[in-house]
Amino acid sequence: MAETPIRPSALARYEDWPDYAVRHRFEAASPAAQQLADTLGVPSVTPDLEYTVHWEADRDGVTTSHLSWQPGFGPRTSAWFVRPAGETAPLPGILALHCHGGVKSHGAARLVSLPDKEQDHDGGTSTAAGSSRTMLPFGPIPAEVRQRLYGGRALATWMAQQGFAVLAHDTFMWGSRGFGLDTPPWRTAAAVNGRQALWREAGVEPSPAELYDAAAAAHEETVAKAATLLGSSVAGTVAHDDLAALGILSTLPGVDSGRLGCLGFSGGGGRALVLAALSPLIRSYVVTCMMTTFDSLLPAYLDAHSWLLHSPGLARLGDWPDLAVRSAAEKVLVQYGLADPLFPEQGMRAAHRHLTERMPTRYTGSLWPEPHVFTRAMQEEAAAFLAAALRPSQPGPSPTPDLARTDS
Repeated sequence: MAETPIRPSALARYEDWPDYAVRHRFEAASPAAQQLADTLGVPSVTPDLEYTVHWEADRDGVTTSHLSWQPGFGPRTSAWFVRPAGETAPLPGILALHCHGGVKSHGAARLVSLPDKEQDHDGGTSTAAGSSRTMLPFGPIPAEVRQRLYGGRALATWMAQQGFAVLAHDTFMWGSRGFGLDTPPWRTAAAVNGRQALWREAGVEPSPAELYDAAAAAHEETVAKAATLLGSSVAGTVAHDDLAALGILSTLPGVDSGRLGCLGFSGGGGRALVLAALSPLIRSYVVTCMMTTFDSLLPAYLDAHSWLLHSPGLARLGDWPDLAVRSAAEKVLVQYGLADPLFPEQGMRAAHRHLTERMPTRYTGSLWPEPHVFTRAMQEEAAAFLAAALRPSQPGPSPTPDLARTDS
């Protein structure tokens, strides 16, 4: 009898995730946050995480530091802390949350202007002994990603140039926190083989990053299955990583821990929404191109989104915009792209009306005639909003958006 083939691990680099997820459950600061954490199955964050500073570099008026930390399971998290060069006064801290984008080979690097060769920057100051440097696993982020989604800007670097202290980190499944897919699980391998056949037919030689992204896209279904078995979810495990990064940000030098915010585009906007609903540390946040009602996704828009949006049981707590109602944040800006092919316009407008009614003093909605992008003009509105909301004194009124974009 022929030997039965040995199945490859579906959790390579994350073999310790199941034990951690089962043994560590997040304890929230409020009943509403606890209800959300339990629904998403958010693992608890290791307290007082230590981080390593691998290098620092000054360029374009900012100081960029490359950090890493071990969040409790899986590989180390790679991150970049960017703040105005030479600034000594405490600054408002911003957690910049990268999008999904169908690109898992890179994470937060898409938001940061990095030196041409990270490996040229060795050593640095370490707060945790014995930790090695982390680098981009697939080389520099393709310029096309930043150009297509962020108006060609490195968002975190640009935000630091506007006077914020910004931390951008790889989250669960992306970049340094990716799964090992050199020997993919069988279902993932079958999907990649089909994609490679199409590439061959088109005469395309895929890069290692493109091969990884193809595998990671199929593998997300497997990750979602694993999370469900563990009583968790993709969004809940991503939230764990984001909560860990928020804790790091609150302790970084030059950050005013009483003036913390976050922002994100697309999947990063969904991450901002969940993070703010879980943590009272977030005073203000911005969600860009990631707001609609659940019913508007049925039946045609389900495949437009990843498991970051489709979390089992979440609808029992209310609609997607109700996550904003759960947060303790003082000011919330949601930017909609009315030409966004990933969301029906009626769903975005319904969410806008819902939030206007439920959060009349805390919510600002801004409707843009844009597709699924975070344009430079939208970024400038977001930065102005956060600057006003995170002033040192009591937050003042938020900037008044253009009525042509906010009328429902």
